[in-house]
Parts: sequence; C-alpha cells; structure tokens
Amino acid sequence: MERTLVLVRHGQSEWNLKNLFTGWRDPDLTEKGHDEAKAAGRILGERCLKFDIAFTSDLQRAQKTCQHILDGVGQSDLETIRDQALNERNYGDLAGLNKDDAREKWGEEQVHIWRRSYDTPPPGDEGESLKDTGARVWPYYMNEILPRAMAGETVLVAAHGNSLRSLVMVLDRMTTDTITSLNLATGVPMIYKLNADTTVASKEVLELDT
Repeated sequence: MERTLVLVRHGQSEWNLKNLFTGWRDPDLTEKGHDEAKAAGRILGERCLKFDIAFTSDLQRAQKTCQHILDGVGQSDLETIRDQALNERNYGDLAGLNKDDAREKWGEEQVHIWRRSYDTPPPGDEGESLKDTGARVWPYYMNEILPRAMAGETVLVAAHGNSLRSLVMVLDRMTTDTITSLNLATGVPMIYKLNADTTVASKEVLELDT
C-alpha cells in the first residue's frame, strides 16, 4: 500500500514580491505566483498523481495555489478542507513591515533570529515562533492529515513557508538547529512516501518549469 503526502508552499504572493512580512495577512498571488502554482499542477499531472483529499489554510494565497494544482491534475472538484491550523506563522508587530526596513530598525541579527530561530517569536502579543506554529500544525497533521495518508490515500497539503517548515522538521527529523537554515521555495512540490510506522520512506523535491 502506498501512502503519499505532497506538500507545496503557495506561489509567490504580492507581499513576497514587495518583501513584506505577511503572516496572517491575506494578500493575493502575483502573476508569477499563479504561474508557479499552475506549473506545480502540471508537473504533478505529468506524474499521473491523483489525490484523494486536499488540505489548505484559511488564506487565499494557499487556497488559490491548491486550486491551481487540482486543476492541473484534472481534479478541480476534489474535496478540499480549509483550516486556520495550517496558516502561516503570525508575525505579530512585524506584519506588513518591509524586511529591509525592519533590519535597519532592529538590526540584521535580531531580524534573522525572529525569522529563522526555533523558539523566539517576533514582537507583539500574537507573534508566533516556529515552535508556536508547530504547536497548532502538528496536532492537526496527526489527527486530520496523517490518518488519511496512512489509510493509503494520496494527500495534498498546500500551505505556507513556516507551517510547512514545522511539518518538514518532523518528517525529515531535523533538529532545532538545522531547521534554522531551511527555506522552502514557493510553488515547489515535495513528495513524501511514508512507511507503515509513519516515518518517511522517501522524499522527492520536484523542479518547476515555469
């Protein structure tokens, strides 16, 4: 029995292009972002992948990426579950700020810590570290996503850089130190095959042809 999990970060968003901290804000995809998502669907379609269920976040950039992929594999009407648990990390007071301006204000090192450290949240009461993000992503994965894959289904998850980083950290058995160097490219599918004990049997990162 095959147990297949496909993770895709959303295509480039308008705020990615503008170099802004996004978090739970809800900008649309850019033209390039739409193209990346369509390319992801095309390459997955060329692999003859057919999904049984799709999961995405409560934010439109992930939802539209998910839909482009499903269109690309000929499954436009597939059941898709949207949940806030898969949202990007909340960037707190940094949301909407230009990253270069933030570096000028707080310094390169501090901004890097906020962006890439495991357990240091950005400023603001609602700011989430990667650890905080994982605290909502992991239970959702274990309770909602993983059981579908373990039942032999092929599962698509279209989400965000940090919600997916928290998942990849567990799947790839990365440490709190090694996760700091991981950056997921927009629109690039990662195909995981799972063993019967839920560990990873294989992982393939596809290259887009946009």
